[in-house]
Amino acid sequence: MEKIDKTNKKLFYSIKEVASIINVNESTIRFWEKNFKQLNPSKNDNGVRVFKTKDIEVLKMIYHLTKEKKLTLEGANNELNKNKSNIEKETIIIDKLTKLKATLIDIRDNLK
Repeated sequence: MEKIDKTNKKLFYSIKEVASIINVNESTIRFWEKNFKQLNPSKNDNGVRVFKTKDIEVLKMIYHLTKEKKLTLEGANNELNKNKSNIEKETIIIDKLTKLKATLIDIRDNLK
């Protein structure tokens, strides 16, 4: 999963950009939007979904619960409703560890 650059002044992301960041299909994002009330992206004047950084963070949590922890949609919804702050912390840690792993792999590859 890509990390969102906090220095980026971009306010809205397209569904295509978000799918790339989360590493899922656009249809998966639409499906999750229908099944998770916590995810409610805005729509522009043309009715096109636009995602804010907070929407992307919710998507990362949903991804973590459904893809990594293998919870059902109902289970993931329950977890988000009960333990959102803990899940948020978990996804932040996972993002940091993923970035660290990529850095270590890069260092290893440059030593060869």
